[in-house]
Amino acid sequence: MALLNVETKLATEYETIRRREYELISGLLDVFPKVDNLGESGMVQIRDAMFHADHPFLIVLVGPFNSGKSSIISALLGQEDILPIGPVPTTDKITILRWGEQPQRLSGADAADTLLYPAPLLQKVSLVDTPGLESIFKEHEQITRQFLHRADVVLLVMLATQAMTASNMEYLQQLKVYGKKVILVINQADLLTAEEAESVREYVLEQSQSRLGFRPDVWLVSARQGLAARRDGELDKIAWKASGLSRIEEYLDDQLNDVERLRQKLQTPLQITKNVNQSALAAIRNNQSALDQYQGITANIDQQLSAQKRDQEKMVRDLNAELTQRFTMIAERGNQAIQDIFRFGNALRTLWGGLLELIGLAGVLRRRGRSYIQSAFEHYKVFEPVDELSGISDRLAPRLEGKDIQDVDDLVKYARREIDALPEAIKSKVIGTVQSPLKYDRQALQEVRPRLELLETEARQVETERLDRTLRNSMFYLAAFELILVIFAVVSLGIQSDDIQSKILLLLFLLGLGVFALLYMPLRGRLLQSAYTGRILKLQGRYIDTLSKAADKQIEYGMRLRRDAIQPLTRLIEAQTQIQTEQLTKLQVADQEIVSIEAALAKFGKKGILG
Repeated sequence: MALLNVETKLATEYETIRRREYELISGLLDVFPKVDNLGESGMVQIRDAMFHADHPFLIVLVGPFNSGKSSIISALLGQEDILPIGPVPTTDKITILRWGEQPQRLSGADAADTLLYPAPLLQKVSLVDTPGLESIFKEHEQITRQFLHRADVVLLVMLATQAMTASNMEYLQQLKVYGKKVILVINQADLLTAEEAESVREYVLEQSQSRLGFRPDVWLVSARQGLAARRDGELDKIAWKASGLSRIEEYLDDQLNDVERLRQKLQTPLQITKNVNQSALAAIRNNQSALDQYQGITANIDQQLSAQKRDQEKMVRDLNAELTQRFTMIAERGNQAIQDIFRFGNALRTLWGGLLELIGLAGVLRRRGRSYIQSAFEHYKVFEPVDELSGISDRLAPRLEGKDIQDVDDLVKYARREIDALPEAIKSKVIGTVQSPLKYDRQALQEVRPRLELLETEARQVETERLDRTLRNSMFYLAAFELILVIFAVVSLGIQSDDIQSKILLLLFLLGLGVFALLYMPLRGRLLQSAYTGRILKLQGRYIDTLSKAADKQIEYGMRLRRDAIQPLTRLIEAQTQIQTEQLTKLQVADQEIVSIEAALAKFGKKGILG
């Protein structure tokens, strides 16, 4: 029961780690295809890692052609003709031997065939027979190397008579790069005496230590003796021990106990994933310089757009300054006209005009000529700066349009140069064409023209009409007041009285009132000047505000025109920046998860299971 409990805990722990690896690899399969310059080999490896944990422990046999790899496998499985053996290479495919209830060969679409066979050993381990590694068989060598990343353990098979040749030393050195457990298997040991076999072992260990810096496991075997020990369906244990092949079974039974085997099995896909993830991180970091260049392009474009917008806003400010100057001139000249009309020196004329208003003749005269205000405003040329307003404001549209078209053309030329300079892999991702717009929309500044004309008309007519009404009323009231004073004086003088002195004093008082009433006109004129200036300033604010809002719309349209023209480039940069940032984040998270799983693997099978 205790053993069953331990096995259950071990299986649960194994499945937990395996699930974490599966989810890790699944997530990376979505990331790796998007990493530029990662290479297809990385994708092949990570796809293999996805399924690696579901397979038994994997031992890959490599070595020169005719070194006895297939014979060793046949001896281990107890079937002499299970693999083809001949004096020349018989296949350019890898053969994976897995357990199956019935013998069956499954041809793979890639460089590997799967052979199912009901051998007890295959319930513990899958064996892989590879083509030769000789340089003359370049295709075989490439296939073998592509499959080495799948191995849990690599057996480098060499002949006893050719142990640690230069080529075998090179193979061992290359296998070391893969980070795999490598065991040297020296075949045809039956051709050597015991002393010669020990000498070969020591030679191999010395060469490996001196030239490669490590001492691998070295097993001397005889595939021929192993096959002989299994003939007729019976196993001659003494002969099998003598063949040396029992070391492989002992390795699986003794060295690779359940915990170690499962840990090694989990370690393999994790190591593959770690290697590919590191390659992907390296690829992204190498791509970072290109990304920095892309972001530099974006920053340059943003700076150009900001500078161009400032230039256009300055155009509007300069033009508004001209308009402000004209409104100031309108106010100044209008004040001069009002001051001239209401000055004390024109009192008699003003009084006469008021009398005409009283008797109704002023209206007849106005219909025949111009009003006082109109005459004065024309004299002081108040309407000249009003007439100049439309000419000034109308200059804005063509200026903004010309600047927009020129800037867009410059940006398009710049964007095309930058796209041409991009690497082909990135250039191919550009969607759309960088080009200048086919038409230009002036609607924002065209629509504002009628509203500006209304304000210009208001400056000409409404203000003069308001002043004219105020002036007529003032003249009317002045004439009426003076007439009342005259009537009162006449009535007072007509009264029979001997008090001459009182009459003189009354006449002087009435005369003083009349003079004081005439002084009211200049005072009234100053009040009208202040009110007129205020209204002109409000008109100025409305005029400039109306034009500025339309200009802002036109400027925003122009900026949008610029961005749209070069959008294929900026959109590419934004997408690449986002993709690369997301990729880097996901790979860094994956790297942390790999470290975490490695820590879990280090504890696997120890705490609470093996005691």
